[in-house]
Amino acid sequence: MAGMRILFISSTRIGDGVLSTGVLAWIRETYPGAAVTVACGPEVAPLFAASPQVERVIAMAKRPRGGHWADLWRACVGTYWTAIIDLRRSAMRYLLLARRRYVLPPDRPDVHKVVQISAMFGREETPLDPEIAVGPEHESAAARLVPDGGPVLALAPTANWGGKEWPADRFIDLIARLTAASGLLPGARVAVLSAPGERDRALTVLDTVPMDRRIDLAGKTDLLTAYACLKRADLFVGNDSALMHMAAAAGTPTLGLFGPSRDAHYGPWGKCAASVRTDLDFDEIIHAPGYDHRSSDSRMTTLGVDRVVAAAEALWARRPAALPA
Repeated sequence: MAGMRILFISSTRIGDGVLSTGVLAWIRETYPGAAVTVACGPEVAPLFAASPQVERVIAMAKRPRGGHWADLWRACVGTYWTAIIDLRRSAMRYLLLARRRYVLPPDRPDVHKVVQISAMFGREETPLDPEIAVGPEHESAAARLVPDGGPVLALAPTANWGGKEWPADRFIDLIARLTAASGLLPGARVAVLSAPGERDRALTVLDTVPMDRRIDLAGKTDLLTAYACLKRADLFVGNDSALMHMAAAAGTPTLGLFGPSRDAHYGPWGKCAASVRTDLDFDEIIHAPGYDHRSSDSRMTTLGVDRVVAAAEALWARRPAALPA
């Protein structure tokens, strides 16, 4: 079918955007050769910028009274869409002409987001793994930032909310144990990543790493370069964050640390990914006496270093390189 055009309305948050990127594979299978327009939040837009099938990315900066939706309508109304794929459950599916429409059903916290997205296309049994395309410039930058020369432990010790952050002193202890002579990655270099606005908190961990083993990526790279850097790491450990989802999508063995968020719904998704959580489950945390969602105090204090080390060892044992041929 010549001239096929797909409108893909994705997410406003980077982590959700990463989990939605597998939709591009489904579009390639179902509508080969189609030109894709992606509409998403400005922070998410770079995730799709290097994909060869994406013709246009519309960064929807939120405006008062839903003005961003009016902007999207004006940008899209002149096109007859082969299909509209809407993860935002917006009115666009009614206001634009299209042959087919796919709309994300209401969230189910017991179902992983990737499975939920895949179910839109009847792919519950064969979910659409996230995929992120990068350009040669991102790969070259990553090779400079994370050069060859021994194993790399990547860490993301921050998150978009302090309640989801495992205490910094435990990350510091974890580094010592994983990179010790008897650890999983003896003498490994340590790459610390964070969002730009979280760099100051990441420095608490980064500054404890010896200079000759320190790789400072905290708030310093664009999304696609960070992703290319994560592809060069041997193991990732981090809080529930966009970087955690990017590491898993990169195929790096990824361990996500969870407390006041649902690992069943938002755990890292990848071929070698796992999560470990606090003694308390999500509901126990948010319904605890004195719980205040406005507080940035960590809700991760019942997760001990021993359990994280054990989870990292279990994940390491089942990485593809460790399995029998």
